[in-house]
Amino acid sequence: MARLAEWRNVQEELREKQQQEAMKRFEKRSKERNKMAAQLETKNPFEVDSPDRAAFRASLIHPRDGFALERIINRDDLFPISYLEAGLRAGKSVCRIEVRDNIGRILGYGTGFLVSPSLLLTNNHVLNDAAAAEFSLAQFNYELDLELKEKKIENFRIDPKRFFLTDEKLDYTLVAIEETSSNGTPVSHFGYLPLYAKSGKALVGECASIIQHPSGAPKSVALRDNQITDVFDDFIHYSSDTKEGSSGSPVMNDEWNVIALHHSGVPDPDDSSKFIANEGVRISSLVKALSAAHGNLPEEMKKLADFLLKDMEPEAEKAKEEILVTEVLNKDHYKDAKGYDPDFLGKKNAVPHPDFKADLESDITPVEGGGKVLDYTHFSIVMSKSRRIAFYTAVNIDGSKIKDVPRKGDKWYFDPRIDQSLQCGPELYKNNPLDRGHLVRRRDPDWGPEAEKANQDTFHFTNCSPQHSNLNQKTWLELEDYLLSNAENEKMKATVFTGPVFREDDLVYRGVKIPAEFWKVAVMVKSDGSLSATAYLQSQKNLIGNLEFAYGPYKTYQIPVAKVETLTGLNFKDLKKYDPIGNIEASAGYEIQGSADIKL
Repeated sequence: MARLAEWRNVQEELREKQQQEAMKRFEKRSKERNKMAAQLETKNPFEVDSPDRAAFRASLIHPRDGFALERIINRDDLFPISYLEAGLRAGKSVCRIEVRDNIGRILGYGTGFLVSPSLLLTNNHVLNDAAAAEFSLAQFNYELDLELKEKKIENFRIDPKRFFLTDEKLDYTLVAIEETSSNGTPVSHFGYLPLYAKSGKALVGECASIIQHPSGAPKSVALRDNQITDVFDDFIHYSSDTKEGSSGSPVMNDEWNVIALHHSGVPDPDDSSKFIANEGVRISSLVKALSAAHGNLPEEMKKLADFLLKDMEPEAEKAKEEILVTEVLNKDHYKDAKGYDPDFLGKKNAVPHPDFKADLESDITPVEGGGKVLDYTHFSIVMSKSRRIAFYTAVNIDGSKIKDVPRKGDKWYFDPRIDQSLQCGPELYKNNPLDRGHLVRRRDPDWGPEAEKANQDTFHFTNCSPQHSNLNQKTWLELEDYLLSNAENEKMKATVFTGPVFREDDLVYRGVKIPAEFWKVAVMVKSDGSLSATAYLQSQKNLIGNLEFAYGPYKTYQIPVAKVETLTGLNFKDLKKYDPIGNIEASAGYEIQGSADIKL
């Protein structure tokens, strides 16, 4: 009994110390935490947290998980059913730690989890020295089946002689585990949960699930009322439920990545008998501490630590590995490109390039050889220096001469006529749901004898703007198709301007401000010989956080041409006179749910 009393005294002292430190952290940050909580009422976690942390958080999201960012940004509770399967898989690596003395008496319980094929992570206050670890057991599979019956437990001895590293301040113990259980089951059967060193695996306002053995009971998971409330340098606070015995559990984000090692409750400063939060040790801090200790480890321990500390790429990063072929065409390729023709609809119906407001002129990217317009086959582009994206594109479409040019691969080109640093290249689009959204649609200029060259020209980085894949592939209602099919003159011609809306508060990702809205102005000749100029706005604002994107509701509007001018700083001159809804208030517009809603 003396050993039991001693262990419990040590446990109580360590817990009391950790709780008091946690409470100090909580009190010190009260003002900042309240401010952040207020921000989260109107903003999403990506907007509230730091850009670097938000960027890494988003990189952990699988590109095919269409619900992920909707959960974070719009607090949507929808999950793909595979979420449950992924949680079960993650839970396999979590075990109950049965703390024993040298004659096999049970002193208490904790939780731990495999972080490599050989190493188990738990708290210092669970296994505070090698002697405590040597006689203890790691018990996997201690959980209830669908009939609420206990599964067969797999007992593994803990092997501190092979590896043992502990730290009271960060409250962690990393210890080796035997390769096979008492039943002969290999430890590899239970997998492991990798530890990612980068900061940003979870943001304030997100949910934190904890797989644990509360009070030493069968494995449980905290899934409800589990918001992250604060992030410190080395610790994180959350409202997820735990009990004694949950110490050493993995705290996980919605992708089941480990974000913290649970270790303590946070006492209420006004009532020490109550707890107002729970606290975990941040994984980024643990990995940093392990890296610092690595040089002082014996050689055999170093080998086991090497696997843990090697640069492990998150699964979401691997999921969208794409080889984007980029190339620069010879400048002769552009020599005969006439670009956008203002007289395409007839001289009396000339549609010139729009003018810029004076304060935007200095931001237009100059073109080698003079001028500010990049001419391609049947279309032209004017670029923004500061945004590295087109201000607008202008294309002539001849529906009576359209050719069906097949898409040949996915090779993209930098334009040699402007500095490559002023073009957003492949680094912007790797490993995320961003599409290289054609501003001039691929098939629009594909007409006449130069159709194939026109098709190739649309694959310039100057002609793409970052768009969520859902917006790029499934929206805009195929406006050009509809407009062409309804053009009233027999020549079936149209002129279309397209571009992004640049706002100062656009979210920054990889150094680029990501437009949240795109506009389009379509011009054609009516049967009476006069022009029709219609404008459209497509917003992906509700799809983006401080980086990545999610599937969700969004709308397309027909708006006055004057509204486009207000949004962009462009001046379309006389086109406003030919706008069928130009007489309505400039801020108004019509929601388009189908082609019948378009007013020509």
